[in-house]
Amino acid sequence: MFSGIDEVDWASMEHAYGPADDVPELLRGLASDDPSEREAALDGMYGAVHHQGDVYACTLACIPFLFELAVDPGVQDRGSVVELLTSIGGFDLDEDDEAEIDEDEIEGAANYAMAAAAVTAGAGVFFELIADEDPGVRLAAPLALATLHRHPVRVLALLRERLPVEPDEEVRLALVEAAGRVALRHRPLAGRVAEWLGRLADRAHPPGLRLAALAQLARCSPDGLPGDVVPVVSGLLREMRSPPEESAPEGDEPVDPDAEPVDPEPVAAAETCRGEQGATPTLVGQLRSLSAQENAGRGAPWAADLLRTLHVGLDDRVGDRTALLADQLRSPDRRQRIDAVRMSGGLIRAWRGPYEELVALVGDQLSDPEPRLAEAASHVLEELFGLAAPAADALAARLADRPGDWVKSWPSGPPGLGSTVKALARLGDVRALPALAAALELPQVAHDVGFAVGHLGAAAQPLAGALRRRLAGVELDEGAYDRASPLLAGLTGLRAGEATPEVLRVLRGAPDYRGEWLRTAALRALGSFGPAAREAVPELRALIRRPGTASATEAAEALWAISGDADAVLPVLIEGLQSHHVHDRRAAAVALGALGTRAAVVAPRLRGLLAHEELWLRVDAAIALWEVSGRSQETVEALLAGWERSRHVRVRVAECVARMGPVPEGSAAANVLRSELASVRRHNAMDGGYGSHDIHEDEKLLALCRQALRGTGKGTTA
Repeated sequence: MFSGIDEVDWASMEHAYGPADDVPELLRGLASDDPSEREAALDGMYGAVHHQGDVYACTLACIPFLFELAVDPGVQDRGSVVELLTSIGGFDLDEDDEAEIDEDEIEGAANYAMAAAAVTAGAGVFFELIADEDPGVRLAAPLALATLHRHPVRVLALLRERLPVEPDEEVRLALVEAAGRVALRHRPLAGRVAEWLGRLADRAHPPGLRLAALAQLARCSPDGLPGDVVPVVSGLLREMRSPPEESAPEGDEPVDPDAEPVDPEPVAAAETCRGEQGATPTLVGQLRSLSAQENAGRGAPWAADLLRTLHVGLDDRVGDRTALLADQLRSPDRRQRIDAVRMSGGLIRAWRGPYEELVALVGDQLSDPEPRLAEAASHVLEELFGLAAPAADALAARLADRPGDWVKSWPSGPPGLGSTVKALARLGDVRALPALAAALELPQVAHDVGFAVGHLGAAAQPLAGALRRRLAGVELDEGAYDRASPLLAGLTGLRAGEATPEVLRVLRGAPDYRGEWLRTAALRALGSFGPAAREAVPELRALIRRPGTASATEAAEALWAISGDADAVLPVLIEGLQSHHVHDRRAAAVALGALGTRAAVVAPRLRGLLAHEELWLRVDAAIALWEVSGRSQETVEALLAGWERSRHVRVRVAECVARMGPVPEGSAAANVLRSELASVRRHNAMDGGYGSHDIHEDEKLLALCRQALRGTGKGTTA
């Protein structure tokens, strides 16, 4: 084995962490009899040689040796090697990707292409491995074939041929998943695959296999799903929860509609046959450990993955997905409910719909004694803001029952509010007040307490005294920003003008370290106080004597809110509009808009910014132009252009359009707003990521669209 490995000039190559001269040792480690050595070597391959999916010259040089490992029956844990080869060779570079490659990315793109070609050229070995004695190898081989082999018709035929004789249940599911992958990669075969999957979903087959077939059918041919897919899947889940004596062993049933029943020989589970893994402190080891903990005691640990696949395939069928999740949340199986809670969060983040029943069911999990279930539910509810209303009582009950969870401490960084506190505060529910009051009495104030106070608004007025007292005691050293900013945010939300002396102290004494951030927070607080902060006027007048700076613009904005002295602030803001920094120009435009017609003189300057290359500056300038001139036509045109250009500006645009009053029926603005309301997908939904305020922002956008359309004709409240 490894013939010629020492002849490769590894030292001339690099991986993610420097010279690749350690790669031969990693490859030999993959062949070790010691489980901990194999795990460490695999961790090194993913961590350095194939770091985050990257392909380097040394990655390419590894491919022949990885194939040697994959086919050698004396090597243990070969399934992991097959998975590594699949990852290295499975990157698809489509025409759109190729068109976007710049000069710096050419070498990387070439490596991806060479890796795909090299692994694909050797993919024939996976035909033999699909019947390997090692179930771990058989588990990895189907996806490798579906991803890498050049002849999908042959692959599909082999998958169908193998299914009735495969003894391991998890491997059978992998064969079905691989068929779905073939259909997705080779669309002309989708009909053939869908027909086969439809027969596998028939009642004559085991529930796990039927669920797998439905999941893949949802991915590759959702129109082929049965009309009663929700009750069918719910029934399958109940059947899989049944004790073994209530149903025949799945291994004794036919699994292919085109083949005679086969009684497979029993074999050990795939995980058992992959070999014991050593407790080495590697990322691979940690992931395996977490997976083992997550699946401990599950009768069908793969069911959650199948359900996630099914939900992804159902896509915008929100009604079906909601009904299915509601059924899962009523399951007696706590692990299934944990999965359902998490999937409910994913559904609500990405899609709009009526979620009252689903949210109430998530709220019901808060009282469950299983800590992972209750914690998962509280985290989902935290992100829902107003949509969490059906769970308000459940949140309040958990809050009262678990005061120890009001504030969470971490090994590093400041403490933070518990998710139950945040969820209730974001609803504006006064039952969050005791927790917030307690958080303000701790030695270190939670970093997010001020934002929670802001959501409660006037209802949190009893906390103003504690916020003032804590702010007065903040030492103005290098840690001042971390300690003072939560308190300033809370006072801003309360518009607590009586705190002006404490805020002025911070403004005057802000240290050099993060002092600019701290002054911004203090000025924002003073501006929110309005005329009640008139004591700050002399300080603000002094600050605006440095026009063109960010602090001068912020001080001018606060001075206008407090005194209404347009003559004093207008020159400062006009100067800010000419700053070299886009952020400062945006801030000046927003502040000028607040002056309204008192700043009409700047209309030509704002109009000139409508063609600026920076989108956000164009949007802010357009809004300010309407506010100072009252002329909506050119503003609306610029705002709608921004709307089409980027989804991220839509809330800001909708806020302005809503303030303008009901838009004319049949206008371009009305059409855009109605189109947004008709969309089922949230405007800010992202594949593979999300922000904690995404749902809140999208619901705000919907409310603004309805407000702007109100009174313009039928269907305006849709």
